[in-house]
Amino acid sequence: MRSFRFWIVTLAAVVTLGGGGLIVAVLDDDAPVMHDPGPVVVAAAVLPATPAPAASTSAASPAPAAPKQTVTDRAARVKSLNTALKAVKGDFAVAVLDRKTGQRYVYRGSVKYDTASIVKVQILACMLLKAQDAGRAPTSAEMKLARPMIRLSDNNATTSLYQRIGGKAAVTKCNKRLGLTQTVVDSRWGLTRTTASDQVVLLSELVDTRGPLSAASRKTAFTLMNTVSTAQDWGVPAIAKKGEIFTVKNGWDTRTADGGLWAVNTIGRITAKNGSVDVSVAVLTRRNKNMTAGVTLVEKVAKLTRKHLAY
Repeated sequence: MRSFRFWIVTLAAVVTLGGGGLIVAVLDDDAPVMHDPGPVVVAAAVLPATPAPAASTSAASPAPAAPKQTVTDRAARVKSLNTALKAVKGDFAVAVLDRKTGQRYVYRGSVKYDTASIVKVQILACMLLKAQDAGRAPTSAEMKLARPMIRLSDNNATTSLYQRIGGKAAVTKCNKRLGLTQTVVDSRWGLTRTTASDQVVLLSELVDTRGPLSAASRKTAFTLMNTVSTAQDWGVPAIAKKGEIFTVKNGWDTRTADGGLWAVNTIGRITAKNGSVDVSVAVLTRRNKNMTAGVTLVEKVAKLTRKHLAY
């Protein structure tokens, strides 16, 4: 998969276990999808539609009026997607939030998975809120840790920043302000447990002008999220069409409790400059035989949501 960035930044390629990255780019072409073995996933649910939050802090034109979708149309699309996902082999959950329409879709959205490095977005948001509470911008010392944490998914920087902002207790308290009700923070940050539903809530808070993050904090998060290592251009970016902008945070890790199998996750947003697309997507997986299988699975699931929900 190839992509182009708004800002070209030369970064050392740092690959750390459980790592990930956040990217904003324009997609050139889609990567091929492979089939992945694993247990069959069951159960799906759709949350009630909610009013769309305010526009993103990124420099986008006002969103045009969303085309009206009848209840019958929506039900048919959801039914079609449920059927398609039930046929996919693997242990996964997915949630989609369309900010234009306020519609949400969840498939096993309340099942908890290990975060691995997607929790770094959560830690970043909490650091920014802590700075806001003190009536200041993030310090140079905080940003010195936040930059490699997001841009390179540096684990050492993450551990230092996590401890600096107060660790498990502080992030647990912060989660309430972010609206995360199904996320259980662990003192070992990568073992934090979360749900796909909570992750799309987090993604929305990063751009919601009515949320707890100030305009300056949202801008800081956006700046970090679109200047990361190109080595992590997978997951959510696989569903971006030519000319669309995507953000993504990936995470991967092996779990002793799962016999050394892999947890591979991707969260991110897809937007269009003219506001015609504004969607948050979270795909969480576990028990993949290797990282490659996990990447294939998250991309396949994400692509199916776009195909059937037609966003």
